[in-house]
Amino acid sequence: MSWRELIKREIESNYKVTYGLLDLVREEDLNWKPATGSNWMTTAQLLKHLTTACGMSMKGFVTGDWGMPEGMNIEDLSPEEMLPPAEKLPSIGSVAEARELLKQDEKLAFEMLAKCSDEDLRNKPAPAPWDPRPRILGHQLLDMADHLKQHKGQLFYYLKLQGKPVNTGHLYGM
Repeated sequence: MSWRELIKREIESNYKVTYGLLDLVREEDLNWKPATGSNWMTTAQLLKHLTTACGMSMKGFVTGDWGMPEGMNIEDLSPEEMLPPAEKLPSIGSVAEARELLKQDEKLAFEMLAKCSDEDLRNKPAPAPWDPRPRILGHQLLDMADHLKQHKGQLFYYLKLQGKPVNTGHLYGM
């Protein structure tokens, strides 16, 4: 299996399952977050994060455009600016907004994958601004699909903790 096929399958699967989990989120639960521990996102913040977890980051690796304002460079951000505490993260306004933004991010993920040659996926160095260790583009794009997968799993457990009737089938799209 090629990098392209592997990344494409992961993108398709992760977005499909995430849409299914979004169907289970109620508007009145957008401010919910786990009651114990600290630095938890609210459900609204998690949904917002899901809408930028894959495609937007893939765009950064493929084009070098990380969505920073004019004159700012992602490499110049402090660790807290790069990974702020949960209470500083943006929120989504509604489940419908999350669904629309997720569709846009999915479209962007496929557009970015289409821009990559098989040679680039196999061999092009693509260090992350937050981790300069040498890694190839294919591996970084697969990691962005995995980033979506991790937060999809987080949404699954948020729903489970809220008492929603979710099971392993919801987590894996069965």
